[in-house]
Amino acid sequence: MFQPKRTKYRKFQKGQISGKISNTMNLSFGKYGLKSIEAGRLSSQVIEAVRRTMTRKLRRAGQIWIRVFPDIAVSEKPAEVRMGKGKGNPSFWISRIKKGQILFELDGISIELAKQAVFLGAQKIPLSTKFIQID
Repeated sequence: MFQPKRTKYRKFQKGQISGKISNTMNLSFGKYGLKSIEAGRLSSQVIEAVRRTMTRKLRRAGQIWIRVFPDIAVSEKPAEVRMGKGKGNPSFWISRIKKGQILFELDGISIELAKQAVFLGAQKIPLSTKFIQID
């Protein structure tokens, strides 16, 4: 799965997901893309599932760029543990997704195949997304 090699801090605060990131609003690498319509969180397992699904549909034709990286650790306490005694250990990694952010980009394939691959990948994502292309 995706996770950073090292981080400055071991545990992170939850934080708010608001605003827009200007450098991830437009397609930079490919002709087609998957854009988020709402803000939320994507785990590394979801990102990997989408990548596998899209790669399988493309049959190794074309290229896929992943524009998000899970660099925030989410901590969890074990089951049936009493309240208090500090924060739990890091359990999995997430990426904060802002509204309008490009998640994946594709190139080197036909528009019909790109739409099918993006549709299959979007079904794995718990956020509302849309297919975009360069005019």
